[in-house]
Amino acid sequence: MSGPSALTYTNLLTDLDAYCERGSSDAAFQTQKPRFVMLAEQRIAAEAKGLGMLESVQDVMIPGVNGSSLTKPAEWRQHGALFIGTGTGYHARVQLKLRSYSYCRSYAPDETVTDQPVYYADWDWRHYLIVPSPDLAYPYELLYFRRPAPLSDSNTTNWTTQYAPQLLTFACLLEASAWAKNPEMIQQWQTGYDRALKQVEFEGRKRLKDLGVDVEDASNAQ
Repeated sequence: MSGPSALTYTNLLTDLDAYCERGSSDAAFQTQKPRFVMLAEQRIAAEAKGLGMLESVQDVMIPGVNGSSLTKPAEWRQHGALFIGTGTGYHARVQLKLRSYSYCRSYAPDETVTDQPVYYADWDWRHYLIVPSPDLAYPYELLYFRRPAPLSDSNTTNWTTQYAPQLLTFACLLEASAWAKNPEMIQQWQTGYDRALKQVEFEGRKRLKDLGVDVEDASNAQ
């Protein structure tokens, strides 16, 4: 006996009809289904942290005042961790501490004073603030969370459909119920979504801990 088929964009849209008890004749609902999926993916990208969405980029810091900021990758969504290489040959790996923007500005108010960086802060959507301004061209590795490639007719599977199908399904049902103005079902799907989200985050953080990575949360930065 064969098991259930893996979740894809195509059968996800079909599942929405079944769960929401909407037929193909409901033109308004059918038109909105791709939007439900898009909004669900946005919700998951903002709220979930999982190993499958963790990426790494390596580069070199620019010494001096012009190096006090670090550009985030284009697909960046959330913080991960930031390491620099120090010592002879830059072989020693040091993790910078995530702090608030105001803390970093107070710690190193003069950008022209350079030293080995200690802290970093979320500056804006495109940049991190690095303090002190780096005195050397430190190599760095940035771990960050990104959104998987969005689902569509031409991209029918991604990390979420493979490793977090329940989370994606519940997120889509939440968006569909909100559109249909069905508060009773919103509560039911929210419960399922919250449970699935906790499981994804638990598994992701466990794997990161096994890798020895101390992933920091910006909301807890001082």
